[in-house]
Amino acid sequence: MKSISLVLGSGGARGYAHIGVIEELEKHGYEINSISGSSMGALIGALQARGKLQEYKDWILGLDLLDVAKLVDFSFSGVGIIQGDKVFSVIEEMIGEVLIEDLDISYTAVATDIIKQKEVWLQKGNLVDAVRASIAIPSIFTPKNIGGRYMVDGGVLNPLPIAPTVADESDITVAVNLGGVGGVSHKIKVPKKQKEKQSKMRELYIEMRKKTDEFFPKEEKSEIENMGMFDILGRSIDIMQNAVLECKMAGYSPDIIINIPNDACGFYEFHKGYEMIELGRMITREVLTHR
Repeated sequence: MKSISLVLGSGGARGYAHIGVIEELEKHGYEINSISGSSMGALIGALQARGKLQEYKDWILGLDLLDVAKLVDFSFSGVGIIQGDKVFSVIEEMIGEVLIEDLDISYTAVATDIIKQKEVWLQKGNLVDAVRASIAIPSIFTPKNIGGRYMVDGGVLNPLPIAPTVADESDITVAVNLGGVGGVSHKIKVPKKQKEKQSKMRELYIEMRKKTDEFFPKEEKSEIENMGMFDILGRSIDIMQNAVLECKMAGYSPDIIINIPNDACGFYEFHKGYEMIELGRMITREVLTHR
């Protein structure tokens, strides 16, 4: 059994692919003894470190429109559309009260200090607080205050945080990049029950887009008239992270990189959990088979 340092990248809803990746890695006999993650990567990594990934997977695949509507707590502070307290209360219940330094494996959540404009490695302190800081997507979730420092999404400065794992005693480093280029060529059969749920969930996604448009009035430009600010914001984040990733990858290269295509789903299409989990599993299987 080979031990691995697992690096989980940011990329919004595509982060569900991390679940499938982890399941396939373990199926092939790899032992994860170190995790570093940004944004959704930090969340999935924390759940894995606490042995709660299956519980989380069952939860997200079981959500219906009413469940999600109850979890969305809109913020009127002007610093983020969603407060995030409700959804994180569920996550905190899953993860429990635990300090990062007390985990069985090495763990790093990467966040961005929005005032000092610095990348921050959260390797000590409350695990849920670290995840919440790392996943605070600018303008969507309100920033997280940790020790007087206001933190937002780690993907702003480091969408694929390989550096925190360099000193770890693992056989290999496996990185999961959610901004891979190239179209999706995998066909995924979605069960009827999941299709029905996703259809209803998409209705909420559309409502979220409308809510975002209220914060950011839409400009009249013919080439983007079919795009709301929700879509534009997501694509802008993707562009920014891809540019940052090129610089980061030049300094640190993993032994194995698993690329999830950036057009697999939109940044905020969280109703596509089933497809992304299966896509992560399929791509990982292909990578490991040809290794």
